[in-house]
Amino acid sequence: MRRASRKRSTLANRAIAASAALILGGGGLLAVNVYASAGEGWSSPDPVQSGELRSTGQQMSTIDCPEVANDLPEEVPDSARQEVDRELAALDSQITEAYKRFADSQQQIAQDPNLAQNAILGPLKDKRLATIDRIAIAFDRAAERPQGLESLAPCTLRADDNGGVDGQDGDGQDDGQNGDDQGDNNDDAGQDGNQDGGQGDGQGDAGQDDGNGNGGQAGNGPNAADFVDIQSVQPNVQQPQQQRGASRGEFTTNCGTNENGKFNPDNVIVAPGVSNGAHHMHDYVGNQANDAFASDDDLARGQTTCQNQGDKSTYYWPVLRLQNGQNENDANADGGGKDSNVGEIQTPTEVSLKFVGSPVSKVTAMPRFLRIITGDAKAFTNGDANANASWSCTGFEDRQLKDKYPICPEGSQVVRTFNFQSCWDGQNTDSANHRTHVAFADENGACPNGFQAIPQLVQRIVYDVPPGPGFAVDSFPEQLHKPGTDHGDFINVFNSRLMQKVVSCVNDGRQCT
Repeated sequence: MRRASRKRSTLANRAIAASAALILGGGGLLAVNVYASAGEGWSSPDPVQSGELRSTGQQMSTIDCPEVANDLPEEVPDSARQEVDRELAALDSQITEAYKRFADSQQQIAQDPNLAQNAILGPLKDKRLATIDRIAIAFDRAAERPQGLESLAPCTLRADDNGGVDGQDGDGQDDGQNGDDQGDNNDDAGQDGNQDGGQGDGQGDAGQDDGNGNGGQAGNGPNAADFVDIQSVQPNVQQPQQQRGASRGEFTTNCGTNENGKFNPDNVIVAPGVSNGAHHMHDYVGNQANDAFASDDDLARGQTTCQNQGDKSTYYWPVLRLQNGQNENDANADGGGKDSNVGEIQTPTEVSLKFVGSPVSKVTAMPRFLRIITGDAKAFTNGDANANASWSCTGFEDRQLKDKYPICPEGSQVVRTFNFQSCWDGQNTDSANHRTHVAFADENGACPNGFQAIPQLVQRIVYDVPPGPGFAVDSFPEQLHKPGTDHGDFINVFNSRLMQKVVSCVNDGRQCT
Protein backbone atom coordinates (compact mmCIF):
# COMPACT_ATOMS: atom_id res chain seq x y z
CA MET A 1 0.00 0.00 0.00
CA ARG A 2 1.46 3.32 -1.07
CA ARG A 3 0.52 6.67 0.37
CA ALA A 4 1.83 10.16 0.83
CA SER A 5 4.40 10.80 3.50
CA ARG A 6 3.02 11.39 6.98
CA LYS A 7 4.93 14.15 8.72
CA ARG A 8 5.33 14.54 12.45
CA SER A 9 2.32 15.52 14.53
CA THR A 10 1.13 19.12 14.39
CA LEU A 11 0.54 21.34 17.38
CA ALA A 12 -3.18 20.88 16.86
CA ASN A 13 -2.77 17.12 17.01
CA ARG A 14 -0.69 17.50 20.14
CA ALA A 15 -3.49 19.44 21.80
CA ILE A 16 -6.07 16.80 20.86
CA ALA A 17 -3.98 13.91 22.14
CA ALA A 18 -2.78 15.73 25.22
CA SER A 19 -6.38 16.03 26.35
CA ALA A 20 -6.39 12.25 26.74
CA ALA A 21 -3.88 12.26 29.59
CA LEU A 22 -2.72 14.29 32.55
CA ILE A 23 0.74 13.70 33.91
CA LEU A 24 0.58 14.28 37.63
CA GLY A 25 3.37 15.20 40.01
CA GLY A 26 5.57 12.37 41.21
CA GLY A 27 5.18 10.40 37.98
CA GLY A 28 1.52 9.52 38.58
CA LEU A 29 -0.66 8.82 35.57
CA LEU A 30 -4.32 9.59 35.09
CA ALA A 31 -5.42 8.52 31.64
CA VAL A 32 -8.31 7.32 29.56
CA ASN A 33 -8.03 4.20 27.45
CA VAL A 34 -7.71 5.69 24.02
CA TYR A 35 -8.66 2.38 22.42
CA ALA A 36 -11.19 0.97 24.90
CA SER A 37 -14.74 0.47 23.68
CA ALA A 38 -17.84 1.23 25.70
CA GLY A 39 -18.08 -2.44 26.63
CA GLU A 40 -14.51 -2.57 27.88
CA GLY A 41 -13.02 -0.92 30.92
CA TRP A 42 -9.83 -1.12 32.88
CA SER A 43 -8.15 -4.43 33.50
CA SER A 44 -9.12 -5.95 36.81
CA PRO A 45 -6.34 -7.32 39.02
CA ASP A 46 -8.71 -10.08 40.10
CA PRO A 47 -8.44 -13.34 38.17
CA VAL A 48 -11.45 -14.40 36.16
CA GLN A 49 -12.77 -17.85 36.98
CA SER A 50 -12.77 -20.40 34.16
CA GLY A 51 -15.95 -20.14 32.17
CA GLU A 52 -16.88 -16.77 33.68
CA LEU A 53 -17.17 -13.63 31.60
CA ARG A 54 -17.88 -10.46 33.51
CA SER A 55 -20.74 -8.24 32.54
CA THR A 56 -19.38 -5.28 34.50
CA GLY A 57 -17.05 -4.13 31.72
CA GLN A 58 -14.04 -4.49 34.03
CA GLN A 59 -12.20 -7.14 32.02
CA MET A 60 -10.82 -6.65 28.51
CA SER A 61 -10.09 -10.04 26.96
CA THR A 62 -8.71 -11.58 23.84
CA ILE A 63 -8.36 -14.90 22.05
CA ASP A 64 -5.30 -16.96 22.93
CA CYS A 65 -4.23 -19.75 20.57
CA PRO A 66 -1.11 -21.92 20.74
CA GLU A 67 1.51 -20.98 18.12
CA VAL A 68 1.62 -23.95 15.74
CA ALA A 69 4.83 -22.78 14.03
CA ASN A 70 6.74 -23.24 17.28
CA ASP A 71 5.94 -26.96 17.35
CA LEU A 72 6.90 -27.78 13.77
CA PRO A 73 10.10 -29.71 13.02
CA GLU A 74 13.10 -27.42 12.55
CA GLU A 75 13.46 -28.55 8.94
CA VAL A 76 10.51 -28.07 6.60
CA PRO A 77 10.96 -29.97 3.30
CA ASP A 78 11.41 -27.58 0.39
CA SER A 79 8.50 -29.19 -1.42
CA ALA A 80 6.23 -28.52 1.56
CA ARG A 81 7.42 -25.06 2.60
CA GLN A 82 5.08 -23.01 0.40
CA GLU A 83 2.00 -24.93 1.51
CA VAL A 84 3.03 -24.87 5.18
CA ASP A 85 3.63 -21.12 5.10
CA ARG A 86 0.26 -20.57 3.45
CA GLU A 87 -1.56 -22.70 6.05
CA LEU A 88 0.23 -20.98 8.95
CA ALA A 89 -0.97 -17.66 7.55
CA ALA A 90 -4.49 -19.12 7.34
CA LEU A 91 -4.33 -19.86 11.08
CA ASP A 92 -3.58 -16.19 11.73
CA SER A 93 -6.54 -15.14 9.57
CA GLN A 94 -8.81 -17.53 11.46
CA ILE A 95 -7.79 -16.01 14.80
CA THR A 96 -8.33 -12.50 13.41
CA GLU A 97 -11.84 -13.40 12.23
CA ALA A 98 -12.69 -15.08 15.53
CA TYR A 99 -11.40 -12.08 17.47
CA LYS A 100 -13.65 -9.78 15.45
CA ARG A 101 -16.66 -11.96 16.28
CA PHE A 102 -15.67 -11.94 19.94
CA ALA A 103 -15.19 -8.17 20.02
CA ASP A 104 -18.56 -7.63 18.33
CA SER A 105 -20.32 -10.02 20.73
CA GLN A 106 -18.89 -9.06 24.12
CA GLN A 107 -22.18 -7.79 25.49
CA GLN A 108 -24.04 -10.92 24.42
CA ILE A 109 -21.26 -13.16 25.74
CA ALA A 110 -21.38 -11.39 29.10
CA GLN A 111 -25.07 -12.32 29.30
CA ASP A 112 -24.60 -15.85 27.93
CA PRO A 113 -21.04 -17.20 28.42
CA ASN A 114 -21.93 -20.36 26.45
CA LEU A 115 -22.06 -18.19 23.37
CA ALA A 116 -18.27 -17.85 23.44
CA GLN A 117 -17.87 -21.61 23.12
CA ASN A 118 -20.71 -22.25 20.70
CA ALA A 119 -20.24 -19.32 18.34
CA ILE A 120 -16.51 -18.54 18.55
CA LEU A 121 -14.16 -21.04 20.17
CA GLY A 122 -15.83 -24.22 18.90
CA PRO A 123 -15.94 -23.16 15.23
CA LEU A 124 -12.40 -21.77 15.53
CA LYS A 125 -11.14 -25.10 16.84
CA ASP A 126 -12.77 -26.93 13.91
CA LYS A 127 -11.13 -24.61 11.37
CA ARG A 128 -7.76 -24.93 13.07
CA LEU A 129 -7.99 -28.73 13.11
CA ALA A 130 -8.60 -28.80 9.37
CA THR A 131 -5.71 -26.40 8.71
CA ILE A 132 -3.34 -28.25 11.03
CA ASP A 133 -4.23 -31.50 9.28
CA ARG A 134 -3.30 -29.96 5.93
CA ILE A 135 0.07 -28.92 7.41
CA ALA A 136 0.68 -32.48 8.62
CA ILE A 137 -0.27 -33.89 5.22
CA ALA A 138 2.16 -31.50 3.50
CA PHE A 139 4.95 -32.86 5.69
CA ASP A 140 3.79 -36.44 5.14
CA ARG A 141 4.34 -36.18 1.40
CA ALA A 142 8.05 -35.46 1.79
CA ALA A 143 9.14 -36.35 5.32
CA GLU A 144 8.00 -37.79 8.63
CA ARG A 145 4.57 -36.54 9.64
CA PRO A 146 4.77 -34.39 12.80
CA GLN A 147 2.80 -35.87 15.68
CA GLY A 148 0.55 -34.17 18.21
CA LEU A 149 -0.19 -30.99 16.29
CA GLU A 150 -3.93 -31.52 16.70
CA SER A 151 -3.55 -30.76 20.41
CA LEU A 152 -2.77 -27.17 19.40
CA ALA A 153 -6.19 -26.60 17.83
CA PRO A 154 -8.16 -25.47 20.93
CA CYS A 155 -8.01 -21.79 21.85
CA THR A 156 -9.13 -19.93 24.95
CA LEU A 157 -10.40 -16.52 25.92
CA ARG A 158 -8.07 -14.78 28.29
CA ALA A 159 -7.92 -11.63 30.32
CA ASP A 160 -5.79 -8.61 29.66
CA ASP A 161 -2.96 -7.96 32.12
CA ASN A 162 -3.26 -11.15 34.11
CA GLY A 163 -2.66 -14.81 33.40
CA GLY A 164 -6.24 -15.86 34.00
CA VAL A 165 -8.47 -17.54 31.46
CA ASP A 166 -12.00 -16.30 31.14
CA GLY A 167 -13.33 -18.69 28.59
CA GLN A 168 -13.28 -22.32 27.64
CA ASP A 169 -11.30 -24.17 25.06
CA GLY A 170 -12.60 -25.97 22.02
CA ASP A 171 -13.46 -29.03 24.09
CA GLY A 172 -15.84 -27.07 26.28
CA GLN A 173 -13.61 -27.79 29.26
CA ASP A 174 -11.62 -25.47 31.45
CA ASP A 175 -8.15 -25.03 30.06
CA GLY A 176 -5.41 -23.02 31.73
CA GLN A 177 -2.64 -23.95 29.32
CA ASN A 178 -2.08 -20.32 28.39
CA GLY A 179 -2.29 -18.98 31.90
CA ASP A 180 0.12 -17.58 34.40
CA ASP A 181 3.32 -17.88 32.40
CA GLN A 182 1.97 -16.00 29.41
CA GLY A 183 0.29 -13.01 30.95
CA ASP A 184 1.63 -9.64 31.88
CA ASN A 185 5.39 -9.45 31.59
CA ASN A 186 5.82 -7.03 34.49
CA ASP A 187 7.25 -9.56 36.91
CA ASP A 188 9.56 -11.18 34.37
CA ALA A 189 11.20 -8.18 32.74
CA GLY A 190 13.86 -7.27 35.26
CA GLN A 191 14.26 -3.72 34.13
CA ASP A 192 10.53 -3.05 34.24
CA GLY A 193 9.44 -4.76 37.43
CA ASN A 194 8.82 -2.53 40.43
CA GLN A 195 9.35 0.57 38.34
CA ASP A 196 5.78 1.37 37.45
CA GLY A 197 4.97 2.88 40.81
CA GLY A 198 1.45 1.58 40.50
CA GLN A 199 0.88 3.78 37.52
CA GLY A 200 -2.11 3.14 35.35
CA ASP A 201 -3.54 0.11 37.15
CA GLY A 202 -7.07 0.76 38.25
CA GLN A 203 -6.90 4.43 37.36
CA GLY A 204 -9.69 5.81 35.24
CA ASP A 205 -13.23 4.57 34.91
CA ALA A 206 -14.09 4.58 31.25
CA GLY A 207 -12.78 5.02 27.76
CA GLN A 208 -13.27 8.04 25.60
CA ASP A 209 -16.56 7.99 23.78
CA ASP A 210 -16.52 8.89 20.12
CA GLY A 211 -20.12 10.00 20.13
CA ASN A 212 -21.35 6.76 18.61
CA GLY A 213 -21.21 4.64 21.71
CA ASN A 214 -17.72 3.42 21.00
CA GLY A 215 -14.81 4.53 23.14
CA GLY A 216 -11.48 5.36 21.62
CA GLN A 217 -10.36 4.30 18.18
CA ALA A 218 -10.21 0.54 17.82
CA GLY A 219 -11.55 -1.01 20.98
CA ASN A 220 -8.65 -3.43 21.47
CA GLY A 221 -5.97 -1.72 23.52
CA PRO A 222 -3.64 -0.51 24.76
CA ASN A 223 -4.73 0.69 28.19
CA ALA A 224 -3.21 3.00 30.77
CA ALA A 225 -1.29 0.18 32.46
CA ASP A 226 0.70 -0.25 29.25
CA PHE A 227 2.37 3.15 29.75
CA VAL A 228 4.96 4.32 32.27
CA ASP A 229 6.63 7.67 32.90
CA ILE A 230 10.21 7.16 31.73
CA GLN A 231 11.43 9.43 34.53
CA SER A 232 10.22 6.87 37.09
CA VAL A 233 12.34 4.12 35.53
CA GLN A 234 15.82 3.45 36.90
CA PRO A 235 18.78 3.12 34.50
CA ASN A 236 19.03 -0.52 33.48
CA VAL A 237 21.22 -0.79 30.37
CA GLN A 238 24.29 -2.97 30.75
CA GLN A 239 26.84 -3.75 28.06
CA PRO A 240 29.22 -6.74 28.09
CA GLN A 241 32.84 -5.81 28.68
CA GLN A 242 35.03 -5.61 25.58
CA GLN A 243 37.62 -8.37 25.54
CA ARG A 244 40.85 -8.87 23.63
CA GLY A 245 39.98 -9.78 20.05
CA ALA A 246 36.73 -7.83 20.07
CA SER A 247 35.44 -6.23 16.88
CA ARG A 248 34.88 -2.62 17.90
CA GLY A 249 33.98 -0.97 14.61
CA GLU A 250 30.65 0.30 13.32
CA PHE A 251 29.12 0.56 9.86
CA THR A 252 26.16 2.91 9.31
CA THR A 253 23.79 2.71 6.35
CA ASN A 254 21.45 5.63 5.72
CA CYS A 255 18.17 4.52 4.14
CA GLY A 256 15.84 7.37 5.10
CA THR A 257 12.71 7.38 7.24
CA ASN A 258 10.16 6.10 4.71
CA GLU A 259 9.48 9.64 3.54
CA ASN A 260 8.03 8.23 0.32
CA GLY A 261 5.42 6.27 2.27
CA LYS A 262 5.95 2.60 1.44
CA PHE A 263 3.52 0.56 3.54
CA ASN A 264 1.84 -2.80 3.28
CA PRO A 265 0.38 -5.42 5.66
CA ASP A 266 2.47 -8.25 4.16
CA ASN A 267 5.35 -10.19 5.66
CA VAL A 268 7.46 -11.88 3.00
CA ILE A 269 9.51 -13.70 5.66
CA VAL A 270 6.68 -15.24 7.68
CA ALA A 271 3.91 -15.39 5.08
CA PRO A 272 5.41 -15.35 1.58
CA GLY A 273 2.79 -15.28 -1.16
CA VAL A 274 0.00 -14.24 1.23
CA SER A 275 -1.54 -10.77 0.98
CA ASN A 276 -2.18 -9.19 4.38
CA GLY A 277 -0.16 -11.93 6.03
CA ALA A 278 0.73 -9.63 8.92
CA HIS A 279 -2.73 -8.21 9.65
CA HIS A 280 -0.97 -4.97 10.56
CA MET A 281 0.80 -2.29 8.57
CA HIS A 282 4.58 -2.21 8.14
CA ASP A 283 6.92 0.71 7.51
CA TYR A 284 9.69 -0.04 4.97
CA VAL A 285 13.04 1.51 4.27
CA GLY A 286 15.68 0.21 1.92
CA ASN A 287 14.42 -2.21 -0.71
CA GLN A 288 11.31 -0.95 -2.50
CA ALA A 289 10.34 -4.29 -4.08
CA ASN A 290 9.28 -5.87 -0.81
CA ASP A 291 5.77 -7.23 -0.68
CA ALA A 292 4.27 -10.66 -0.01
CA PHE A 293 5.25 -11.94 -3.45
CA ALA A 294 8.85 -10.71 -3.65
CA SER A 295 11.41 -13.39 -4.48
CA ASP A 296 15.12 -13.12 -3.76
CA ASP A 297 15.60 -12.19 -7.42
CA ASP A 298 12.98 -9.43 -7.08
CA LEU A 299 14.80 -8.04 -4.07
CA ALA A 300 18.15 -8.22 -5.86
CA ARG A 301 16.70 -6.21 -8.76
CA GLY A 302 14.72 -3.81 -6.57
CA GLN A 303 15.35 -0.13 -6.06
CA THR A 304 16.62 1.03 -2.67
CA THR A 305 16.23 4.16 -0.58
CA CYS A 306 19.68 3.59 0.91
CA GLN A 307 22.29 6.18 -0.02
CA ASN A 308 24.81 3.43 -0.66
CA GLN A 309 23.26 1.61 -3.60
CA GLY A 310 25.17 -1.53 -2.70
CA ASP A 311 22.72 -1.98 0.17
CA LYS A 312 19.42 -3.26 -1.21
CA SER A 313 18.50 -4.83 2.11
CA THR A 314 14.95 -4.52 3.35
CA TYR A 315 14.25 -3.16 6.83
CA TYR A 316 10.68 -3.11 8.12
CA TRP A 317 8.67 -2.80 11.34
CA PRO A 318 5.06 -2.14 12.46
CA VAL A 319 3.94 1.44 12.00
CA LEU A 320 3.34 3.64 15.03
CA ARG A 321 0.01 5.46 15.07
CA LEU A 322 -1.10 8.54 16.92
CA GLN A 323 -4.52 8.20 18.51
CA ASN A 324 -5.73 11.73 17.82
CA GLY A 325 -9.08 10.96 16.22
CA GLN A 326 -7.67 11.43 12.72
CA ASN A 327 -8.43 8.63 10.26
CA GLU A 328 -5.63 7.31 8.10
CA ASN A 329 -6.28 6.45 4.46
CA ASP A 330 -6.17 2.75 5.38
CA ALA A 331 -9.14 3.08 7.73
CA ASN A 332 -11.14 0.65 5.56
CA ALA A 333 -8.24 -1.45 4.31
CA ASP A 334 -6.60 -4.74 5.24
CA GLY A 335 -3.90 -4.23 7.83
CA GLY A 336 -5.53 -0.96 8.81
CA GLY A 337 -9.06 -0.46 10.05
CA LYS A 338 -10.21 -3.89 8.91
CA ASP A 339 -7.66 -5.37 11.33
CA SER A 340 -8.36 -2.92 14.18
CA ASN A 341 -5.32 -0.74 13.42
CA VAL A 342 -6.47 2.86 13.25
CA GLY A 343 -5.11 6.34 13.79
CA GLU A 344 -2.63 8.61 12.08
CA ILE A 345 0.55 6.85 10.94
CA GLN A 346 3.67 8.65 12.17
CA THR A 347 6.73 9.11 10.00
CA PRO A 348 9.87 8.75 12.14
CA THR A 349 11.96 11.85 12.67
CA GLU A 350 15.06 9.63 12.54
CA VAL A 351 15.93 6.07 11.56
CA SER A 352 19.42 4.84 12.43
CA LEU A 353 20.69 1.53 10.98
CA LYS A 354 24.06 0.45 12.35
CA PHE A 355 26.03 -2.79 12.15
CA VAL A 356 28.27 -3.34 15.15
CA GLY A 357 30.76 -5.98 16.21
CA SER A 358 31.15 -8.60 18.90
CA PRO A 359 32.68 -7.79 22.30
CA VAL A 360 34.58 -11.09 22.30
CA SER A 361 35.54 -11.92 18.69
CA LYS A 362 35.80 -10.87 15.08
CA VAL A 363 32.72 -11.13 12.87
CA THR A 364 32.14 -12.99 9.64
CA ALA A 365 30.08 -11.91 6.63
CA MET A 366 26.32 -12.41 6.62
CA PRO A 367 25.12 -14.61 3.76
CA ARG A 368 23.08 -12.80 1.14
CA PHE A 369 19.32 -13.08 1.72
CA LEU A 370 19.77 -13.95 5.38
CA ARG A 371 16.45 -13.34 7.09
CA ILE A 372 16.24 -12.18 10.71
CA ILE A 373 13.19 -11.38 12.84
CA THR A 374 13.75 -9.82 16.24
CA GLY A 375 10.95 -9.57 18.77
CA ASP A 376 7.63 -11.42 18.65
CA ALA A 377 4.48 -10.02 17.04
CA LYS A 378 2.46 -12.39 19.25
CA ALA A 379 4.28 -11.88 22.53
CA PHE A 380 1.11 -11.01 24.44
CA THR A 381 -0.32 -14.51 23.92
CA ASN A 382 2.94 -16.41 23.27
CA GLY A 383 4.69 -15.06 26.35
CA ASP A 384 7.79 -12.88 26.44
CA ALA A 385 10.47 -15.46 25.58
CA ASN A 386 11.11 -13.82 22.20
CA ALA A 387 10.05 -10.26 23.07
CA ASN A 388 13.08 -8.13 22.33
CA ALA A 389 12.22 -4.63 21.11
CA SER A 390 12.89 -1.82 23.60
CA TRP A 391 11.13 1.49 24.24
CA SER A 392 12.66 4.65 25.65
CA CYS A 393 12.91 8.44 25.25
CA THR A 394 15.65 10.69 23.93
CA GLY A 395 17.79 11.80 26.84
CA PHE A 396 16.79 8.70 28.83
CA GLU A 397 18.13 5.85 26.67
CA ASP A 398 19.98 4.30 29.58
CA ARG A 399 16.46 3.22 30.61
CA GLN A 400 14.91 0.64 28.29
CA LEU A 401 11.40 -0.85 28.56
CA LYS A 402 10.31 -4.17 27.10
CA ASP A 403 6.63 -4.36 28.02
CA LYS A 404 5.66 -0.72 28.51
CA TYR A 405 5.28 2.30 26.27
CA PRO A 406 7.22 5.30 27.62
CA ILE A 407 5.66 8.59 28.57
CA CYS A 408 8.35 11.10 27.65
CA PRO A 409 8.67 14.58 29.14
CA GLU A 410 8.11 17.64 27.02
CA GLY A 411 10.97 18.06 24.55
CA SER A 412 11.89 14.37 24.59
CA GLN A 413 10.96 12.00 21.77
CA VAL A 414 9.87 8.34 21.80
CA VAL A 415 12.57 5.84 20.77
CA ARG A 416 12.15 2.24 19.56
CA THR A 417 15.34 0.15 19.57
CA PHE A 418 15.84 -3.26 17.95
CA ASN A 419 19.02 -5.22 18.66
CA PHE A 420 18.99 -8.05 16.15
CA GLN A 421 20.49 -11.49 16.66
CA SER A 422 24.25 -11.42 16.14
CA CYS A 423 25.05 -15.14 15.84
CA TRP A 424 24.48 -17.31 12.73
CA ASP A 425 24.51 -21.10 12.39
CA GLY A 426 26.86 -20.87 9.38
CA GLN A 427 24.51 -22.76 7.08
CA ASN A 428 20.95 -21.49 6.73
CA THR A 429 19.48 -18.18 5.63
CA ASP A 430 16.14 -19.04 7.26
CA SER A 431 14.49 -21.72 9.38
CA ALA A 432 11.00 -23.15 9.86
CA ASN A 433 10.20 -20.83 12.75
CA HIS A 434 12.42 -18.05 11.32
CA ARG A 435 14.49 -18.06 14.53
CA THR A 436 16.68 -21.11 15.05
CA HIS A 437 19.19 -20.31 12.27
CA VAL A 438 20.27 -17.23 14.25
CA ALA A 439 20.77 -16.60 17.95
CA PHE A 440 21.58 -13.94 20.49
CA ALA A 441 24.97 -13.82 22.16
CA ASP A 442 25.03 -14.60 25.87
CA GLU A 443 25.38 -11.92 28.56
CA ASN A 444 29.16 -11.91 28.05
CA GLY A 445 28.81 -11.47 24.29
CA ALA A 446 29.71 -15.01 23.21
CA CYS A 447 27.77 -16.94 20.58
CA PRO A 448 26.32 -20.41 21.37
CA ASN A 449 28.24 -23.49 20.30
CA GLY A 450 27.95 -24.03 16.56
CA PHE A 451 27.22 -20.36 15.85
CA GLN A 452 29.54 -17.63 14.59
CA ALA A 453 29.42 -13.89 15.16
CA ILE A 454 28.08 -11.69 12.36
CA PRO A 455 27.68 -7.90 12.24
CA GLN A 456 24.78 -7.05 14.53
CA LEU A 457 22.07 -4.79 13.16
CA VAL A 458 21.05 -2.17 15.72
CA GLN A 459 17.99 -0.27 14.58
CA ARG A 460 16.87 2.93 16.32
CA ILE A 461 13.64 4.72 15.36
CA VAL A 462 12.66 8.10 16.82
CA TYR A 463 9.21 9.75 16.81
CA ASP A 464 7.93 13.18 17.71
CA VAL A 465 4.62 12.34 19.40
CA PRO A 466 2.69 14.22 22.10
CA PRO A 467 3.57 13.39 25.71
CA GLY A 468 1.20 10.89 27.28
CA PRO A 469 -0.51 7.62 26.39
CA GLY A 470 -1.76 8.58 22.93
CA PHE A 471 0.08 6.22 20.58
CA ALA A 472 0.54 2.52 19.82
CA VAL A 473 2.20 0.19 17.36
CA ASP A 474 0.14 -1.85 14.93
CA SER A 475 -0.44 -5.47 15.93
CA PHE A 476 -2.45 -8.56 15.20
CA PRO A 477 -5.92 -7.62 16.52
CA GLU A 478 -5.91 -10.19 19.32
CA GLN A 479 -2.53 -8.91 20.58
CA LEU A 480 -4.23 -5.73 21.85
CA HIS A 481 -1.50 -3.37 20.62
CA LYS A 482 0.74 -4.32 23.53
CA PRO A 483 4.22 -2.73 23.50
CA GLY A 484 5.85 -6.13 23.99
CA THR A 485 4.61 -7.25 20.57
CA ASP A 486 6.90 -4.80 18.78
CA HIS A 487 9.27 -6.46 16.31
CA GLY A 488 11.61 -5.79 13.42
CA ASP A 489 12.40 -7.67 10.21
CA PHE A 490 15.53 -7.66 8.06
CA ILE A 491 16.62 -9.37 4.85
CA ASN A 492 20.27 -8.88 3.93
CA VAL A 493 20.64 -7.78 0.30
CA PHE A 494 24.09 -6.19 0.55
CA ASN A 495 26.24 -6.94 -2.47
CA SER A 496 29.35 -8.98 -1.68
CA ARG A 497 31.75 -6.04 -1.99
CA LEU A 498 29.83 -3.86 0.43
CA MET A 499 29.35 -6.72 2.90
CA GLN A 500 33.10 -7.28 2.94
CA LYS A 501 33.53 -3.58 3.64
CA VAL A 502 31.13 -3.92 6.58
CA VAL A 503 33.10 -6.86 7.99
CA SER A 504 36.48 -5.14 7.53
CA CYS A 505 35.22 -1.92 9.06
CA VAL A 506 33.76 -3.66 12.11
CA ASN A 507 36.74 -5.97 12.63
CA ASP A 508 39.27 -3.15 12.22
CA GLY A 509 37.53 -0.92 14.76
CA ARG A 510 36.66 1.84 12.30
CA GLN A 511 33.58 4.03 11.91
CA CYS A 512 32.30 3.70 8.33
CA THR A 513 29.38 4.51 6.07
